[in-house]
Amino acid sequence: MSSPNPSTIRIAIISDTHGIIDNNIIDVIKRCDQVIHAGDICGAHVLEQLHSISNQVTAVAGNNDASGLWPVEETHVVTALPHIAEIRLPGGSLVMEHGHRHGMQKPCHDSLRKTHAHARVIVYGHTHSMLVDKDKIPWVINPGAAGKTRTRGGSSCLILTINDDTWDVEMLRFADENTAVA
Repeated sequence: MSSPNPSTIRIAIISDTHGIIDNNIIDVIKRCDQVIHAGDICGAHVLEQLHSISNQVTAVAGNNDASGLWPVEETHVVTALPHIAEIRLPGGSLVMEHGHRHGMQKPCHDSLRKTHAHARVIVYGHTHSMLVDKDKIPWVINPGAAGKTRTRGGSSCLILTINDDTWDVEMLRFADENTAVA
């Protein structure tokens, strides 16, 4: 689906699906112009699902996206995933990587910023914790987990909206279906 303003671009940002994309996240992706996945995809079927929704899909490998962790018949798919991707957009570049190479438990934002200083925004995953750090440029953002694994309260994603030179990030979290309401 196109954005209402032809100069507006909406990008769904997801990560850490671990083989399953939450249906709420699918609905978000359908309303965006493109989708990016910051790793821990865990199966070619996830990429196929994304391509069936959007003709603009960019994905990078996470620490769980490696030969031997995916089915053997998908080795060609997982080994083709880059570790870093860059998308040039109006007003700057978005750089994406999984983040685990900048600190396994808590990736260092200063390290990410130093590595990708030319970017306007850096997207990483890995921690399953959604955050938007706009304290410095480049911004450092994490969509959290878009699947069912360690969602920290519910699946989540981000939408980056670009309108000319104005960039905005919207944080979306969907209640965990396993949370009982008394």
